[in-house]
Amino acid sequence: MSLSRLADAPARSGIIDGEDDVTPVVLASIARTKDARAKEIMESFIRHIHAFVKDVRLTEDEWEIGVDFLNRIGKQTTDRHNEGVLFSDAIGLSTLVCLMNNAKNGATETAAALLGPFWRMNSPRTENGGSIVRSSTPGPELFADCRVVGPDKKPIVGVEVDVWQSSPAGMYENQDDTQADMNLRGKFMTDADGRFAFRSVKPAGYPIPMDGPAGDMIRLQGREHYRPAHLHFLCFKPGFKTLITQVFVDDDEHLESDVVYGVTSALIGGYVRHDTGAPPAPDVKAPWYTLDYTFHMEPGEAELPKPPIA
Repeated sequence: MSLSRLADAPARSGIIDGEDDVTPVVLASIARTKDARAKEIMESFIRHIHAFVKDVRLTEDEWEIGVDFLNRIGKQTTDRHNEGVLFSDAIGLSTLVCLMNNAKNGATETAAALLGPFWRMNSPRTENGGSIVRSSTPGPELFADCRVVGPDKKPIVGVEVDVWQSSPAGMYENQDDTQADMNLRGKFMTDADGRFAFRSVKPAGYPIPMDGPAGDMIRLQGREHYRPAHLHFLCFKPGFKTLITQVFVDDDEHLESDVVYGVTSALIGGYVRHDTGAPPAPDVKAPWYTLDYTFHMEPGEAELPKPPIA
C-alpha cells in the first residue's frame, strides 16, 4: 500500500499518529475495567499525568529522572524505613488525603493527622500512669494525662490508645541503636472516665531522613527539612472511627514550616513547663512538663492502618 493510501485510510482505535492520540487510546484500552472505583481512579490519573507532561513539555531526560526517582523510592524502603510514605508526606499528599477523609475537612475538635512512617503495630501494653521510657533517655520529664470522649462529650471506656514519639535527640528507637526496642512506645486502655496517663520525656523536633530521593527533592526546593516536636496517638475501639493524630509542642520553632505540612491549629498546645512546685514523682527534677489533652472520637468503622514499618 502506498504512503498516500495509508494517509487516506480511516483511523484505527489503537493506532497512535500524534501526541493528541495517546490519552484517548490509553483510556479506551482500560474501558472494560470491571471495578468501577478502580476505573474512575485510573482514568483520572491517566488524564492528569498526561496533561501534566504536556503542560511542562517534559523532555526524555526529565522522564528518565522521574522514573529513576520512583525506582529509588522503592529501593530506599525497608522494614525500618518507608521512603514512599515519607515522599507522600513531603509533598503534602498525605495531609491532603487525611483532611479530605475526616469530618468537617479535618476541623473537628481533635483533627486527624498523619500516621507518619514510624508507627509499629505491636507496641507494649502499659498500665495507666506507667512509663514508656524503656532505656536511658535523658531529657525533661513529661507527664501526660489525657481523655477520650465521643460527640456527646461523654467518656469512651476501653479505647486502645497507641502512643509513640521521638527521643529528645530527635530519633525514633528504630533509627537509633542506642535505644531499647520499643523505647518511647506504649499501648494504653482508657478507664471508666475515658482517661489514660503515662510518663515519658518531652519530645524534640527532628530532621526527616535526607539520604534518599525525598531528601534530594527537598534540597532542590531549598526548604527546611524539620518536623516540630510532637507526640503520636492512635485511638482504636470498635464502633468508632479510628483516630490517628499528633499533638505538637506549643513553642516549637518549626510549627509554621513543618516539612510534611502536618500542623493544624487544633493540634497545638497543652504542654506546660514547671520550674517550681512539687513534682509528680519523687525522682523528678525541674524543669518537667505536663500535657492535658482531650481527644474526640466519632462513631464509625474501626480499622487499623497497615504499619509502614515492622
